[in-house]
Amino acid sequence: MNFDLSQEHDLIRQTVREFAEREIKPVAKDLDEKAEFSVSLTKRMGELGLFGMYLPEKYGGQDLDTLSYIIAVEEIARVDGSQAATLAAHNSLGIGPLFYYGTEEQKMKYLPKLCTGEALWSFGLTEPGAGSDSRGSKTTAEMKDNTWVINGSKIFITNGASDISIGCTVQAISGIIDGKKQFTTIIVDSDTPGFRRVAMHGKMMWRASDTAELFFDDCRVPASNLLGKIGEGSKIMLATLDAGRLSIAAMGLGAAQGAYELALAYAKERKQFGQPIASFQINAFKLADMAMKIELARNLLYKACWLKDEKRPFGLESAMAKLYCSEIAKEVADEAVQIHGGYGLMKDYDVERFYRDQRLLQIGEGTSEIQRLVISRLIGC
Repeated sequence: MNFDLSQEHDLIRQTVREFAEREIKPVAKDLDEKAEFSVSLTKRMGELGLFGMYLPEKYGGQDLDTLSYIIAVEEIARVDGSQAATLAAHNSLGIGPLFYYGTEEQKMKYLPKLCTGEALWSFGLTEPGAGSDSRGSKTTAEMKDNTWVINGSKIFITNGASDISIGCTVQAISGIIDGKKQFTTIIVDSDTPGFRRVAMHGKMMWRASDTAELFFDDCRVPASNLLGKIGEGSKIMLATLDAGRLSIAAMGLGAAQGAYELALAYAKERKQFGQPIASFQINAFKLADMAMKIELARNLLYKACWLKDEKRPFGLESAMAKLYCSEIAKEVADEAVQIHGGYGLMKDYDVERFYRDQRLLQIGEGTSEIQRLVISRLIGC
């Protein structure tokens, strides 16, 4: 086995890291404090080619592999979770379903503009009463006169409310078959009458990302806005989450890397009892454990990406990577704050933001409890 990354992967890492350090890091703290979504940074990520990286060039993509995309998310998350959330959600939950399940007409209509950073797309799955239990959804889509009539609501939808969010893929109940809900996914443009988007505020984490509540009140879209086939909603949702878990894992890996680097630098500079606190065995061992966990997380995630690119089953490894990387982010961020001591609790220090931002990673796109359920089923329990 060869664990060396290709020159192309190394170049992507270097390019994205330099961009994140140069353009995101100087404003990340201020955007977080103001809870302000940055259209300009989103467009800059688009100009860098970070949207639709795995799409063919005919749709505006870079025609790169999964690992290239994951490295990009990792490097953005190393600096700022909010911008990484915008990038990850748009690529995995926004662009992904349109690319994999859209008609050629739908792809050509939406994907080119979604790869430039000029526009964003969201995926409407979670509802106030349907989180881990996605089949608890109540949003409905009824066919009337060759038109889908959608009623219901969604919550915690990333990239759903900003001025550059041009649409959403919505999962809705399209019928009842043998007593069971039939789910279908439908494309809804943001300017559709009856579709209302409300930005959510007061978040603990990802404060500079766009999070929305979506409301559908007799929202009417043409039958041609069907994504995939009628009744394939659950299939599309599950496949989307399988791939999306890789990007959440990348966010966890990047967050852990960023928090570790902050802790290591601080431990070398901070002096107590006449010497840097990194020289104390208790802190040196903390940092050693961080480095080890990050290395293990990276190897697991990269293997899952390799399986996907090889077109081999990767659902088990995807769930494992999402679970492990998100929980490693929690452990590393917690120890990083501990090494900073009281300063780690102050907003003047970036580690405080990392500590908050990592918390969603054990909840979003399937909680840690759900990941364990998925893993247990895939190993035959």
